Amino acid sequence: MRLNYSSGLILFTVLIGFIMFPLGCSKNFVYYPEKKVIATPENAGLTFEDLTLTTEDGIRIKGWYVPFKGSESVLLWFHGNAGNIGNRVNLLQRLHEELQLNILIIDYRGYGQSEGEISEEGTAKDALAAYDYLLTRRDINPKKIVIFGRSLGAAVAVRLAAETRPAGLILEAPFTSIKAMTAETLPWLPFKGLVSIKYDSLSKIKSVKSPLLIMHGDQDKVVPYKQGETLFKAANPPKFFYTITGADHNNSYIVGGTAYFERIKTFIKGIS
Repeated sequence: MRLNYSSGLILFTVLIGFIMFPLGCSKNFVYYPEKKVIATPENAGLTFEDLTLTTEDGIRIKGWYVPFKGSESVLLWFHGNAGNIGNRVNLLQRLHEELQLNILIIDYRGYGQSEGEISEEGTAKDALAAYDYLLTRRDINPKKIVIFGRSLGAAVAVRLAAETRPAGLILEAPFTSIKAMTAETLPWLPFKGLVSIKYDSLSKIKSVKSPLLIMHGDQDKVVPYKQGETLFKAANPPKFFYTITGADHNNSYIVGGTAYFERIKTFIKGIS
């Protein structure tokens, strides 16, 4: 069948559109930042330091450092892809009370009051700025930094742990890569291999030498449970996997209850 000029041009335009769609829209599938910060640790009765950190490329990002008197350990927390640190205040309060250690949580560039535009390389620089900041504090032991990442934050945490050597790494609801997630959640998307955002935790986890705890809800409808299992299998020992029975993606600590926090506490005690 011969195509005339007009029909050929239309076909070419559609084809280019299919190719450019994953390249141009991948950010919209991965990141859901909110600028308005709806709460601070003060709303939960917590004493905290409101921080501004500067990344290696000159972006100023915001974070909160919540101290726990007498503790030399610190949890460096990377949140998921939606909202900002203001949406994590309730869990921040529970982690602070249950684990009884210092906590640093940051907003990635483009989230909350942090400057800049979100990107994969940007989140890596944001994470490193937070880690380097902790190394400057005299009230914590640099050998007692535990990195904790949830969902997208788990991918950020894996990369940071692969490039540093934290005391421990905790991943909740981690995925293996954006490519794998795209195949799971958007099977109709053409040219999946062209999606520019990688977050290839499956390859990076092999470079992590720190003790590892992976936690995953077995009813997670956002990040499939099997992705956590796959990542766990690829990781180096010592490693531990904890199933949060009955938990979906966003209710893990509620469904998990006391046992959820006890598992984290046991892991941290075991590596300190």
